[in-house]
Amino acid sequence: MDGDQIRRSLRRIAHEIIEQTHRNDDLVLLGILSRGAPLAHRLGKQMADLGSPVPVGTLDTGPFRDDLPTGSSVPDDHADVPVSVHERTVVLVDDVLATGRTIRAALDALVSLGRPRRVQVAVLVDRGHRELPIRADYVGKNVPTAPDEHVSVRLRESDEVDAVRIISTTDVSV
Repeated sequence: MDGDQIRRSLRRIAHEIIEQTHRNDDLVLLGILSRGAPLAHRLGKQMADLGSPVPVGTLDTGPFRDDLPTGSSVPDDHADVPVSVHERTVVLVDDVLATGRTIRAALDALVSLGRPRRVQVAVLVDRGHRELPIRADYVGKNVPTAPDEHVSVRLRESDEVDAVRIISTTDVSV
């Protein structure tokens, strides 16, 4: 995907979220650090441009990963959320959905903030290979990959260019 394809995918996802949620007054977008955060802000801008402004925040799922040592404490600053999530529809936004472990960690992080009424997931790329029963409600592009391939998302906010590429882990030029 190039920058224009990413922009079109996000615009389509913004339309779908507006159509599916109906009540944008209780909606909040939460981008998962690191590349989900700029995507959530882009989606929020798209939705505002369509006449449906929504609050946008970020979640750090690192402290909630299931591969952390037991006994680790959760820092108070794991989220930057402009509104309470209690009884709201929360759309978790990330760049790539694969095993589902990041979304599982995001759900734990979210519950530490309050009890949302409903949680949905929006991703730019769904590459498959689930290890957990998690699915995205909004997908920019489904990209079937082999187990030894990786999806690389580059965004202008951090990488100075918008692009999505599939990279083989056996490719030594990565």
